[in-house]
Amino acid sequence: MSQANGHDDRTLPLSSVDEASGAFEPLETTPMHSPRAPDAHILERVEAALAELDLERKVRLLTGSGFWRTAAEPAIGLREMVLCDGPAGVRGERFDEREPSASLPCPTALAASWDEDLVERLGGLLAVEARRKHVDVVLGPTVNLQRSPYAGRHFECYSEDPLLSGRIGAALVRGVQAGGVAACVKHFTANDSETERYSVDVRMSRRALHEVHLAPFEEIVRAGGVWALMAAYNSVDGVTMTESPLLETPLRTEWGFDGPAVSDWFATRSTEGAASAELDLAMPGPGPDRPWGAALVAAVRAGLVPREAVDRKVRRLLSLAARVGALAGIAPPAPAPLASEPAVLLREAAAAGMVLLRDTGAALPLDPGTLRRVAVLGPNADTARIQGGGSATVVPPYTIGPLAGLRAALGPDVEVTHGVGARIRHRLPAVTGADVHDPKTGERGLWVRFIGPGGEVLHEEARGGGRLLWLDDPIVARAVAIEAIGVLEVREDGPHRIGVAGVGRFRLLADGIPLVDDDLVTDDPLGGILTPPERWAVVDLKAGGEVELHLRHDFEAERPGTGFVLGVDRPAAHENADLERAVALAADAEVAIVVVGSTEESDSEGRDRAHLSLPGRQDELIRRVAAVNPNTVVVVNAGSPVLLPWREDVAAILVSWFPGQEFGAALADVLLGRAEPGGRLPMTWPGREDDPAVLSTIPTEGRLDYTEGIHLGYRGWARAGATPAYPFGHGLGWTTWEHVGMETVASDGGFVARVTVRNTGARAGRHVLQAYLGRGDGGVERPVLWLAGHASATAAAGAEVIVDLRVPARAFEYWSEETGRRESEPGTYTLRVGGSSADLPLRTTVEVHPTGRS
Repeated sequence: MSQANGHDDRTLPLSSVDEASGAFEPLETTPMHSPRAPDAHILERVEAALAELDLERKVRLLTGSGFWRTAAEPAIGLREMVLCDGPAGVRGERFDEREPSASLPCPTALAASWDEDLVERLGGLLAVEARRKHVDVVLGPTVNLQRSPYAGRHFECYSEDPLLSGRIGAALVRGVQAGGVAACVKHFTANDSETERYSVDVRMSRRALHEVHLAPFEEIVRAGGVWALMAAYNSVDGVTMTESPLLETPLRTEWGFDGPAVSDWFATRSTEGAASAELDLAMPGPGPDRPWGAALVAAVRAGLVPREAVDRKVRRLLSLAARVGALAGIAPPAPAPLASEPAVLLREAAAAGMVLLRDTGAALPLDPGTLRRVAVLGPNADTARIQGGGSATVVPPYTIGPLAGLRAALGPDVEVTHGVGARIRHRLPAVTGADVHDPKTGERGLWVRFIGPGGEVLHEEARGGGRLLWLDDPIVARAVAIEAIGVLEVREDGPHRIGVAGVGRFRLLADGIPLVDDDLVTDDPLGGILTPPERWAVVDLKAGGEVELHLRHDFEAERPGTGFVLGVDRPAAHENADLERAVALAADAEVAIVVVGSTEESDSEGRDRAHLSLPGRQDELIRRVAAVNPNTVVVVNAGSPVLLPWREDVAAILVSWFPGQEFGAALADVLLGRAEPGGRLPMTWPGREDDPAVLSTIPTEGRLDYTEGIHLGYRGWARAGATPAYPFGHGLGWTTWEHVGMETVASDGGFVARVTVRNTGARAGRHVLQAYLGRGDGGVERPVLWLAGHASATAAAGAEVIVDLRVPARAFEYWSEETGRRESEPGTYTLRVGGSSADLPLRTTVEVHPTGRS
């Protein structure tokens, strides 16, 4: 046994003692869990169903029956399965305010909790939501790595570290699938940015691919037992992922994955190439440009695709159907009842992921008994950003913003003032029910009608706002046009942008005057949903007036869906006055809370970020407020890192991420000290755009080279000897901790670090302990340090606790280019334990002896 109290160089062989002979015998590494294999009843049922199908019916099952559904085969008792987006909530087939979904904290916020038990409980909530919406397969988690802060989908991923990503993702999968709903891990693999995402060819060493980028998927297959996997759009080493040999090896032959591989939507590019690979389901479907169907039947009959390959695909789809209850005769497990109301769990989760980057102790936690006036400022203070843009978006039943949450928590004895201060302007914001009313009934929102080929009105409905989308809707399939009508209530003098975003023919009138009359086109197959082109006109309006807006959208008949945004952007002329008012409010308050952040446009699927700065004049707002109020608290409401050039000038900085529908309530809990900011950074937070470890997402001639190799994230920062603004794993709380000492003992093929910590503050708290390995003198290139395990400690004020932190033998392994498998390199390793990748006061060494294991 060895001990460490700050520094200890004694060694521990990863071996056990044979007491009879006194010889050391290598400990076997504990194998990772395998996916739950279907039981004999399921296997028999699947084989019997498969035997009843001819080639045409088998192939028909391999392409979706619609945008979200698989094909049914009633003769064998197979119903359609519904697949829907789900990384931060289960959207369902109808994506609008009439069927809302619980909005969870974004995946980055979940990983920031470093709490697998909490994430597994949230997976259970997703299962409940999925069954409520008749969804069988949740398309998530997203475990691509946060390679670059420029990545548009950064917020939808967990971490820059493969171990943390894999463990958090596996916890979510276990929670979802315990309720009889399949998780579909995505996007396999190296889909780490959005620029040219349909065509980019990612190049990296085989070691980096297997040791870093495939590692989270392996953990989720082995430890999570995931039932489905999604193949990405991009290529790796010149091969598009829907045709990649990686779908066979290592996915199936080495990891034991037995579920279907589903294409990302429209990602299947070929008939023979994709069908000969281990892709099983091409989504969506059907359509004249879909590569399977009749073309695949012909390829099989011509001997270009083996019949056995088709049988394997159908067998895996039928097994998935059996697991989720879509194959008659087999009932799936029902979601377990939630231990608390969804709102309670969502509030807990939002607080658990918030990261306190800086705290001088001058302002937080807030004490209502000593406060007279609190200024809540910033563009996200009232209308907060709870989620990122793209397929992870859901429509929640409600949203609690920071202003509402703080007013409710502080009560009537504390005056809470509000000023926008700075406005964020990018794309046209959709009108809401607060902006428009139906001219026929006076009800809030828009009146929408569907027009048939003969000009007849097929259907009419009231809608709550101007962001409208229909997929696989039978009315849209019969219609040729949609009209949306609403009366805009003008609240400010000045020039307003009024327009539309979408794909197709649009004509927009304001009081009968044409503003837009144009065809909007895009070459992005999902562009009409994610980032559609816009057209607008500038109209000078007077406060108190009303303008009737009439939008007509013409499109091709028999299409699976359509959508558009009717938007109005209010005048920019008042921004100077907004800023001055916010500064005045801050000067007259004991505490100023400034809520700043990004938007669904800057953090969104479909495009990467152009820069890391806060948009608009938000930095100026913070500097001006901090100059008049030393108790300035900045809440960063963003899904990915932003530059904080004023970070030394404010009393506290709290990162809320995109925290879901309970944002304001959870924020109030944290700021008032009712809950601890439980988060620790799951990625490194840069201080400058030109920091050496900030990686580009821009391909060169269609190719993106991962030149960092295995040195991704904090590993790259350590290799460069660079200091970030805030390191990986960093986060403060409402108490302080001392790392007292560490003992290590061999266990289960690895070892356990028994760490003693003391809560040295005046409050109870939670501390996330992180263990990192390093190897400076080996024959194999290694990172300066890499995460090997983590655990949490909870203790009352003044209490001392011991935490067992397990480091498996696998943590010492590397992927060998020579042998094509994981290898163990004998020798001396340094183990460091502490509170972040840059704060590791406990140190010892461990000796790895040869094991012969691959």
